[in-house]
Amino acid sequence: MAMIYIIFGLFALVSWMIQSGLNSRFKRYSQIPLNGQMTGKDVAEKMLRDYGINDVQVVSTRGHLTDNYNPTNKTINLSEGVYDSNSIAAAAVAAHECGHAVQHATAYKFLKMRSRLVPVVSFASKWVSWVLLAGIVTVQTFPQLLLFGIVLFAMTTLFSFITLPVEINASQRALAWLSKAGITNVNTYGKAKDALKWAAYTYVIAALGSLATLFYYVLIFLSGSRRN
Repeated sequence: MAMIYIIFGLFALVSWMIQSGLNSRFKRYSQIPLNGQMTGKDVAEKMLRDYGINDVQVVSTRGHLTDNYNPTNKTINLSEGVYDSNSIAAAAVAAHECGHAVQHATAYKFLKMRSRLVPVVSFASKWVSWVLLAGIVTVQTFPQLLLFGIVLFAMTTLFSFITLPVEINASQRALAWLSKAGITNVNTYGKAKDALKWAAYTYVIAALGSLATLFYYVLIFLSGSRRN
């Protein structure tokens, strides 16, 4: 068990470092303007047009790095620091979110898999903490409850890992289009790539952290079962 706590500590440290690195790079690249006057909104709308996607709207949303693509109402939601910004960071983020819209339009298999899991993960996320807590308390008398909690948590872990190829592919699509469309050049492409690379790291560490937590609960279950 001591090793598990050490691993969790390392994950917490690495997670903090990655988040700090992401914020640092976003701040730095937000100060470097693109050639021309295109804002994040302009970049997103152009990428959608270039891919023939006419039913997705680009809107502004509050917050910092709260950018997302909503497949339900087909909107690209760009944060305040991206929507009106003429910077490398804004272009990279806007194109990445459009990458998800392209995935949706082309029925990208991993996005379809993740979408199918959303109802299950929503249910699991709502109840998993309570089920796991009750299961740990009653592990020696009613281990099946903890096992059920582990199954619920495993669904959220699976969701985290399926998210990885979705995010990486969206960044690949974004970078390819930014270069092809002339939004980035030899001086700015590397910076856009670096920004998206650090954003991807946050998903990797989240998935690995979820896997480590799942392993921890499995150890508790096995330990309780052996005592019985």
